[in-house]
Amino acid sequence: MESGKKSRTKLDLYEDKQTEKVAREASQKLSLRADLLESDLYALTDLLDDYRSQQLATPEEATQKVVVAGSQQEKCLQFLKAPKLLERINQLIGESGIVGEENNRLFLFGIASSYKMPQTLHALIQGSSGSGKTHLLASILALMPAEDVISLTRVTESSFYNYQKNELTHKLIGLEDYDGLEEGAQLAWRELQSKGTISSSTSAKAEAHSDPQAKIRIVEGPIASLSATTQGEVYEDNMSRCFLVAVDESQEQTLRIIEHQNKVAAGLIDTQAQKEIKTFLAHCVRMLRPYQVINPYAHLIKLPPEAHKIRRLNALFQSYVQQITLLHQYQRTKDEQGRLITQKEDVAAAIQIMFESIVLKVDELDGSLRHFYEKLKAYVKEIGKGYAFSRLEVRQALKVSKSQQHHYFQQLLDLEYIQQVGGYANRGYLYKIYHWDDNEKVKAQISQYLHEQLKTL
Repeated sequence: MESGKKSRTKLDLYEDKQTEKVAREASQKLSLRADLLESDLYALTDLLDDYRSQQLATPEEATQKVVVAGSQQEKCLQFLKAPKLLERINQLIGESGIVGEENNRLFLFGIASSYKMPQTLHALIQGSSGSGKTHLLASILALMPAEDVISLTRVTESSFYNYQKNELTHKLIGLEDYDGLEEGAQLAWRELQSKGTISSSTSAKAEAHSDPQAKIRIVEGPIASLSATTQGEVYEDNMSRCFLVAVDESQEQTLRIIEHQNKVAAGLIDTQAQKEIKTFLAHCVRMLRPYQVINPYAHLIKLPPEAHKIRRLNALFQSYVQQITLLHQYQRTKDEQGRLITQKEDVAAAIQIMFESIVLKVDELDGSLRHFYEKLKAYVKEIGKGYAFSRLEVRQALKVSKSQQHHYFQQLLDLEYIQQVGGYANRGYLYKIYHWDDNEKVKAQISQYLHEQLKTL
C-alpha cells in the first residue's frame, strides 16, 4: 500500500466467519472498506481453487507418473521373477543404507508397497526418543516411487479435509511424528485408514454478499501409511488399525549404526550406489500391478486367541499374506477370473516377517516399554530377584533419560509389573519387580502354535 501500512493474520479461506472477521479488522487498520476486502478475499479463494484444479489436471513433472524405461523394465522383471525374492529385496534394502533392522525393514517395505493395491496396509513404528524410528520411516519412504509418496512432519486439525477428492487416492503417507496430531486430525487419519474416505460439511458463500450455503467436501483414499510415535499405547484406536513395529533399541544395533555413520563420514560408503539401489527398488514397485488375491489357506491358519483385538489383527494378517503374494505376482498363477493365487510359502513368509508384530499384539507392553522392562529384569536378576532398586540407580545403569524413565516406571506401576516398597520422597523411593513374566517363553509358544498349523497346509 502507498501508506506503507500492512495487516497480516492467519486465515482459513474456507471459513466464512473468519473471512468476515479478518476483513473487518484489516479495514480498520488499513482504512479500507470492509466489504471490498471481503469481496477480494472470496475472489482470491476462487482463484486459488482454479489454480489448484489446473495443477491437478496438469501436474508438475515431479508428480507425474514415471514410466520405467525398457532396459530398466527388463532388469526389474528379471529381479521380480527370480527365486528367493524377499531375501533379495531385503539384501538391497540393507545395501541402500538401512543398517540392521533386517526383519523390520522388510516388513515395512511390504506394508509401504501396498499403497497401490486393493487392500492397503498401515504401520505404527514405536520407539523411545532418539531410537531411530523416524530415520527408519524416512528410509523406507525413500525406496518407494517419489510421485506416490507424501511425507508430513506436521498436520493441522482440518487439513486432511481440504485435499482434492482424489488427491490422496492410492498414495503412501508418512507421518514422522504422530504424537503431534490434534484430535480432529487423528479422527480423519483413522477414517482414511479404515474406511478409505472422509467427508466434511462446511459453509461457503457463492458471492460476497450472498447467504452461506452448505457444502460437502469428500476426500477419497485408499491410502497406505507409515507413522512413528513414542507413545503407541496411548493411541488405542490407531493401534488396532495398524501393524505395530518396535524399533531395535539394543546396544548391538546402536554399535551397527555408529559404525555405519563413521564409514559414511570417512567416505568408505558408496553413496551413489545407494541412490541407484533406491531408484531400482522404486522402479520394481512401479512394475507391480494391483490384483485381487485368493488365499486358499486363509481358513486353515488361526492367530493366538489371546491376541489384542484379534478380529482386526486377523484381517491385517490376511491382508499381509495377500501383499506377499502381490510382491510375487510375476511368479504366481491366476485363476479364471484373473486373481492371483496365494501359495503356501506366501503364508509361511508372512508369519515369519510379521511374527514380532503378532507378539506385540499379544503383549500388554508396547515395544519400547517391553525393551526397557527386559533390560530392567536382567539388571535386577544379576543382583537377586528380591532386590529393591531406586530410580536413580536404574537410570544410571540402563542409561535412560529422567523423563523417559518416569514414563516407563509410571506404566509399569499402573500395570503392576513393579511395586513401590519403601524409601522417602526427599531421598527417592525403592521399587521391586512384582511380575516376572517370561516373554521369550510366550514368543516360543506363539511360534510353535503358528508353525504347527503351517505343517498341516
